[in-house]
Order: sequence, then structure tokens, then C-alpha cells
Amino acid sequence: MNRRGFLELGALAASSAIVARAFAGGGKLLAYGERPQELATPLSAFDQLETPTELFFIRSHFGPPALVANRHVKIGGGFVKKPLQLAVSDLARFTEVTLTAVLQCAGNGRGLIVPRVPGVQWGHGAVGQASWTGVRLRDVLDAAGLDPSAAHVQLAGADLPPKPTVPAFKRSIPIARALDPSTLIAYRMNGAPLRLAHGAPLRLIVPGWAGNHWIKWLAHVEPAAEPATGFYMEKGYRVPKTPIPPGTALTPDNSEPLTVFPVKSLIARPGDGEHVARGRQEIVGVAFSGAAAIAKVEIQLDDGAWQPAKLEGEPGAGRWQLFRFAFDATPGTHRAAVRATDAAGAVQPEHAIWNPSGYHWNAWHRVTWEVA
Repeated sequence: MNRRGFLELGALAASSAIVARAFAGGGKLLAYGERPQELATPLSAFDQLETPTELFFIRSHFGPPALVANRHVKIGGGFVKKPLQLAVSDLARFTEVTLTAVLQCAGNGRGLIVPRVPGVQWGHGAVGQASWTGVRLRDVLDAAGLDPSAAHVQLAGADLPPKPTVPAFKRSIPIARALDPSTLIAYRMNGAPLRLAHGAPLRLIVPGWAGNHWIKWLAHVEPAAEPATGFYMEKGYRVPKTPIPPGTALTPDNSEPLTVFPVKSLIARPGDGEHVARGRQEIVGVAFSGAAAIAKVEIQLDDGAWQPAKLEGEPGAGRWQLFRFAFDATPGTHRAAVRATDAAGAVQPEHAIWNPSGYHWNAWHRVTWEVA
């Protein structure tokens, strides 16, 4: 093992040492922070096409706002002719849409980055796939009389910074992304009303893009000529245009907003360090890409040749499929690595590209386990 591989293994071990705590409601999410709650889905849950809501990760900057009955989202600004205030009940006049999509925090995997970078030291669990039900943002903007000269849509939630010196969390998306038919204002998750922790009553759904665009507790939608300003647009959630050496700072001239998440796969079982019985075994997990559908998933077993896994589920950009690889396990220590390739030709790399914020870690996932 080379030095980089050794350091990455050490980071993985440190991340795996985080203690699982009980989440209110009986789940077994992994706690990375309490105020606000930063709760991750256990890897073992990634053996199904839909992540159960009670095991779906939770991430926010300031924590949820106070629960207000009939909270509205305001569609306004100088680039609409008819400003709107819409509660969940008001959205019934629009066509309802349900789609399945992966939600992934931009920092998922940050705890595995070497050299270490600041921020929540997520392992693998700041990701999940759910069915989302709502209405197209495009239809709502059309009803408000969208000015065709608008180039961006600025967005904000009802969550507020804990003190005036902390910048508000404001984002924007280009108008083309806002008008994409898959961009939704959602009010249901996995067939049930959104929970407060997941953005109730309304949140934005932006399939294929990192979770910082999926605004929770959606309160303000404002078409505009320019993107939003402020810390979370001008300094946060930005990545190098071209790779930079590990440990160096990001410069303004080599900086661009983070948007589409890269191709990635994760092994749900066997778990790292697990002890299992001999006989027929199965390696199971998920693979996804924000840019294109998954084309293939390959397994490397015990440092042997890469072999194809079977895929299950509907393919599509921004949604995951299950993979399965069956084999006969003999007693002893076994190792496996997984890599995915999407339909656009992107291949999951052995090592993730380093960046100062630890965004979009997508290196090969490796596990080691014992067969009795």
C-alpha cells in the first residue's frame, strides 16, 4: 500500500469510529453534530432503492425554523408580473409530479479527504434516495408571469442565522436549471408529508445537483438578472476549475460554483470489519451519478480482476441503482473494492480529487471482512 492509500485508510478508520446514537423515533442515524443536528445514514441502509425516511440523513446550517402552520413560499421580485404567496394547499392547482432522486450533501466523504480539511467530517452517510412529490418550479414561475430576461432564481429558506454576524444561507440556480422539468417544489417524501427535519412544509428538489441547492423550509423564490450574493455563493460551495495541490488555498480566479455531483458507488454489505458465515456471499450497494445514468458497476475481489456486478432499478441521471455481486466465500479475510462508470463515460477514480472544502469525495469504496 502506498502512502496515500495508508493515509486514506487511516481517515476511514477515524470516520468509522464515530459512535451511533439513537435518533428520536427509533432510528439508528450516526451523529456528527447536535446543534444543528448532523445525522448520517448507516451504510447498511444502502441496500435498497428507497432510503427509509427515518434513516435518511439530516443536514442544515442553523437547524429547523419554528414550525408554523400554513407557512407560505413567496414568489416575487422584479422579474415576475404577479407575485404569489403559496402554501401547500395552494399548490393543488398545479400538476403533481413524483420522481425518485438522490440527495447528497456536497461534503459527503469529507472525513476521508487527505490532507484533512475543515467542516463536518462526514463518512459515507450524508446521502440517500427517496421519492419526492410536489409541483414543477417551472409551472409556479409561469403562473407568476416570469420575465423571459431573468437569468437566475435566488432562493432562501425560513431558517435564520443564530446571530446577526452569521451570514444568511442564500443560494441561486441558473434559470435553465430552475425551468428543468425535474426541479420541484416538494411537499411529500417517500409518499408521506415532509417532516420538519427534512424541510417541511416545502423544499426544493434539484436532481443531480449537490444538496446545497435543495433548499429546505423554502420561503423565498426570486427570479433575477444576477446570481445571489453573500458568503454561501461567493465563498462557500465553490471548487477549483482546475485541480490544485493538496493543502493549498482556492483562489478567486480558479473558483467556480459546485453543481452536479460526480459518479460514485458505495458498498452496503458486507460491512467493513464484519464476520460472516462461509458459503454463497453477495456484495450489495448503490451507484449513482448526477450527470448520467449508471452504465456499469465493477467489483474487485481480493485484489483480483474487475468483474461486472448486476444492476437493479430504473436508470437515470441523479438516481441510484442497486448492484449485486455473488460469489462463494472461503474462510479467511476478504477484500472488495467497487467502481462505477456512467453513461457519459465518467469512471469513478481510485483516489478523489482534493479540494480545500472536501467536496464530492468519490474514491473507490473498499471493505474488508472475515469469513468464518
